[in-house]
Amino acid sequence: MNLPAATTRRSLWRHLLLWVLGAQLVVWVIVIAVGWNSSMRETRKFTDGHLVAVANLWMGAATWHHEGEPPWPLPVPSSETHEYAQDVAIMVWENRRLVNDSDQLVDGLDLSRLPDKGLVTLVYRDAKGEPHDWRAYVETARVDGRERRVMALLDLKKRYVLARDIAEHLAQPAILLLPLLSLVMWWTLRRGLRPLEQLSDEVATLDAFAGQRLESQHRFREFASTVTAINTMVDTLQEQAQRERQFASDVAHELRTPLAVITLQARAAQVEATPERLARLEQEALRAGRILTQLLDLARAQRASSTGDGQAGEPVQDALLGEVAVRLISAHAQLAHESQHEMSFVEDGGDVRVRVNPMLLELAVRNLVENALRHTPAGSQVEVRVWQDGQGRGIAVSDDGQREGVSVPPAQASSGLGLGLRLVERIAEEMGAQLVRDGGEAPMTTRFALHWPSPAGAEG
Repeated sequence: MNLPAATTRRSLWRHLLLWVLGAQLVVWVIVIAVGWNSSMRETRKFTDGHLVAVANLWMGAATWHHEGEPPWPLPVPSSETHEYAQDVAIMVWENRRLVNDSDQLVDGLDLSRLPDKGLVTLVYRDAKGEPHDWRAYVETARVDGRERRVMALLDLKKRYVLARDIAEHLAQPAILLLPLLSLVMWWTLRRGLRPLEQLSDEVATLDAFAGQRLESQHRFREFASTVTAINTMVDTLQEQAQRERQFASDVAHELRTPLAVITLQARAAQVEATPERLARLEQEALRAGRILTQLLDLARAQRASSTGDGQAGEPVQDALLGEVAVRLISAHAQLAHESQHEMSFVEDGGDVRVRVNPMLLELAVRNLVENALRHTPAGSQVEVRVWQDGQGRGIAVSDDGQREGVSVPPAQASSGLGLGLRLVERIAEEMGAQLVRDGGEAPMTTRFALHWPSPAGAEG
């Protein structure tokens, strides 16, 4: 079961909206990732600098501790002090003797590889033996043979919590703006695609066969090429429709005459069936039959050129015009003998090839040959010529039927000549050729030629 087009086609604005929202989401994820990475990096720098500042402050501000004196109590910041205040532990050694340990960390730290100065990451094991990473900065001073070493320490978990808090503060505006930006994008796309929807509505209501065209002066220059292409297509359809109407009119005109004569002769034969009336009846029936045969040949050739589903039918291939001409002359030799015509073949320029549908080519040339044999008086010469020069290549059928002193009977002159030429003209369009009619070269008086112009820049 085939669904209606409206249910199977995708919406352009929804397609664009999904792409815009997807790109927006990707940008949002990148911003969050960059913000998180920046928060971790800046927090790491900030806390390391904080440790250095605290250690240097203790090194420069504290007085030497004497034996027997209690260690100085260290203030510990509480959560109410400031949300970004860091609990920094301090350890102080004087002459390699620990005199201050603010957080009682000495038993859980491995101090065997402690540097004299610099930043270092230490592992602290709590009472349960679980390891914890601490960041430390060590500063050592030696004065008059005395040594003081100060180490400031920070639990890395607290640094991670600080970095996450900063990253969340950076991400909150992006999270809050995402729905608002999505709504703005939706409204922008709807408004931006409105001109395209209007153009689509104009095209949907356009009646090409009634001569309607789109307004060429569109307010958006991006639509200019589209409007021009649609108007060109409309003009082509109108020209094609005009040719179809003209062709149908020609067919009706050509069929109306023999059918009318057949009707009159049949009625007259019912009263008195004379040999003349029966002969005229047969002649007009054959004439109508030839017209129908021409129409059937054209339909068959067009089906061979393109199948009903739009796929290619009989393939286009190279054809030798000389071979086609010789074959058709041989096929019409009996008809030429009966009608007392002389047929000849001339080939200029050697083998002449054209790339066409062979059935269409043969049908067109056959109609030209039959027209020359049927619509010229007895004793006429019919010449088929194939040529190739700098202007192109082609095949022509000429006759001397209009020479002085010879007249063509009216019935013979009008028995389907117009329809046959219309049919050849349509076939020429299908093959990319031109049907040219002129007087030909003496002694010929009429020439019909199928001409394929040379491509631009090519030689004949």
